Amino acid sequence: MSEIEATATESRDEMVQRHKVEQKNLMATITGMKKQATKKTRKGVISKCNELQESLNQKHKKELSELDGNTTDDVEDELRPEDLLAQMEKTTINDTNNAEEKKLSAEAINTDARQPKRNRQKERLAKRNAKIEQMKDEARKESENDVDYRKIEQESMQHIIERGNLVVYEIKPDGHCLFASIQDQLSIRHPKDVSIQELRDTAALYMKSHPDDFIPFLFDEATNSLRDLTEYTNELTTTAMWGSDMEIMALANEYDCPITVLMAGGSPITINPEGSNPELKLAFYKHSFGLGEHYNSLRDM
Repeated sequence: MSEIEATATESRDEMVQRHKVEQKNLMATITGMKKQATKKTRKGVISKCNELQESLNQKHKKELSELDGNTTDDVEDELRPEDLLAQMEKTTINDTNNAEEKKLSAEAINTDARQPKRNRQKERLAKRNAKIEQMKDEARKESENDVDYRKIEQESMQHIIERGNLVVYEIKPDGHCLFASIQDQLSIRHPKDVSIQELRDTAALYMKSHPDDFIPFLFDEATNSLRDLTEYTNELTTTAMWGSDMEIMALANEYDCPITVLMAGGSPITINPEGSNPELKLAFYKHSFGLGEHYNSLRDM
């Protein structure tokens, strides 16, 4: 039975009991994440924990509200999600964990009090990721019909690139394509001569020096766990791992330049638009290459 079907058939008492279980499970997840947090990663972990808690609270509120709209019982005495969380904290966290929770909560309050500036780079990446996920959903449907997505993407990209007075510099489609594209861009626009390995090492070093900016990207929603940043950067520097938004963000900041990514069916995404050095320009493809996602370098006409 799906979650929607379960919600539609369960009574309010059953829903409240389910909410208790979900809050308890989330509290265990959050406690585990906070125990793994280091001094450098604590801020990012706390932010992700707060996000998970708020998401579950909103989900519970919505379910209770929808159920209340279809019943006439007096429900004023029922527990709200916030009350459930308070109860779970009293019964599932021991004294040692309570001390850790208080320490981390105080830091979270101090962080909120400082009211940090909006991270517009993360917002731009989130927008781009949403578009890419949409593209992936469309790609999964390709086998069900005769639409030539590769042709559509190539025609769309050609129009976008020509409109920007740019030409494609073809990059070998492999795990290094993002770094090879940035390598080419740096050589013609800055100019700077760097190797692919140097770019990987530079990105990894920047990530480790600014962990709070990258921890949220390492959260695996499928397992409710946080991938270790050191483990990630080790793989980045020792294998041909595909580059991602994290590497674009790291290199854009390290080289103090905007990096703009053009893609079919979406607006260009610019990372670090405030950068003072010349802009780097990349083309992103989803359907055109057999290995999957691919980057090319874009040169001026």
